[in-house]
Amino acid sequence: MTNESFKIGVVGSGAMGAGIAQVAAAAGHRVSVFDTNEKALVTSRKKLEKLLSRLIEQNRISVEEAGHLFNRIVWVSTLEDLAGSNLVIEAIIENIEIKKAVFSELETFVDQDCILASNTSSLSIAAISSACNNKARVMGIHFFNPAPLMPLVEVIPA
Repeated sequence: MTNESFKIGVVGSGAMGAGIAQVAAAAGHRVSVFDTNEKALVTSRKKLEKLLSRLIEQNRISVEEAGHLFNRIVWVSTLEDLAGSNLVIEAIIENIEIKKAVFSELETFVDQDCILASNTSSLSIAAISSACNNKARVMGIHFFNPAPLMPLVEVIPA
């Protein structure tokens, strides 16, 4: 499986979600970023464009690399658009009930072998997984902020 054939979904387009999407796209993966707030999706997209322009100006990446990275990311407006993902990472508000609702709904759209992960650092992964039929595929993947600059990721089993 090539990097581009591995599809990653990100739920939440704030600082963490956008950073996680950038890291995944920089690693060559196709990424879909979902948010319930259309304005947040537009802001996330514009911030990435600005960041990539700055990286080009600083000669840290080429125009071609920036274009490839940017084109690997799509911003979507429904959870159903994450169907076909191999991994979905949730990076939304630290509210257990909202997270459980998202995971429960996600499970209806993604394949059985899709890994569902939360970026939470403070809530129980086991509690989040309790909302899912297939609890074994739920895990924590905690990125440190800012995700593109912090090479450390904490992996937490349910």
